[in-house]
Amino acid sequence: MSDTKPRKLKINILRYDPHIKGDEPHIDTFEIEEAPGMTLFIVLNDIREHHDASLKFDFVCRAGICGSCGMLINGKPGLACSTLTSRLPDEINLAPLPFFELIGDLSIYNGKWMRGMNERLETWIHHKEKELRDIDRIEEPMDPDLAEEIYELDRCIECGCCIAGCGTIQMNENFVGAVGLNKIARYRLDPRDERTDADYYELIGDENGVFGCMTLLGCEDVCPKKLPLQSKIAYMRRQMVKTGLNNNIRKCNCLQHEEKMPEH
Repeated sequence: MSDTKPRKLKINILRYDPHIKGDEPHIDTFEIEEAPGMTLFIVLNDIREHHDASLKFDFVCRAGICGSCGMLINGKPGLACSTLTSRLPDEINLAPLPFFELIGDLSIYNGKWMRGMNERLETWIHHKEKELRDIDRIEEPMDPDLAEEIYELDRCIECGCCIAGCGTIQMNENFVGAVGLNKIARYRLDPRDERTDADYYELIGDENGVFGCMTLLGCEDVCPKKLPLQSKIAYMRRQMVKTGLNNNIRKCNCLQHEEKMPEH
């Protein structure tokens, strides 16, 4: 049996509730005794149960698949439920994810932004056949490798970490972010989606889309699901460059054709 005493963790939490009149941002500090296998989720529940029941933070699954507990952990976006205290120093600083609407303390409302982004990018399968709505219809087979590639991108949990770690979106709030570009890459791969690259160009072919990304790649550095955001953003940028060039060529050909047409 080990005689090593458990560590004392110093937890500094940035607290502020915009709904409480007169409240101002401030730091509250708590001391917690570390336990084996302890996560920040356990730490926060311990604080709320034994120190301050008013502490606000979000959680649902406790397994890194809902994305609710995203926060800044020593300045870096991450999930509280999948962050082991054993991998952190004795002093831990926690703050809410930036950019999103603050509910209070570590609780943010990223659902509003995510819903707006999904509606803006139309992140659903576009198919004209009514048969797709038939729940008894047998789904057409898909190449296993392609299905696996689509599934890989579908693992995004919309936690907001990539948005919080994105330098571009801090300067341009209309930027769709890595989460949006990842979704477009996913639907472009899906053979059931009938949209063309010209359709996707209308959605992300500008500075608010794929051409606004400064390739700082903070998104991939902080993604808790380790999605291949770097390669997919580069992939979509190449496709949109081709589409943009083809569009310009067609426009030039049309103008030249109009110039050659005889006047009546």
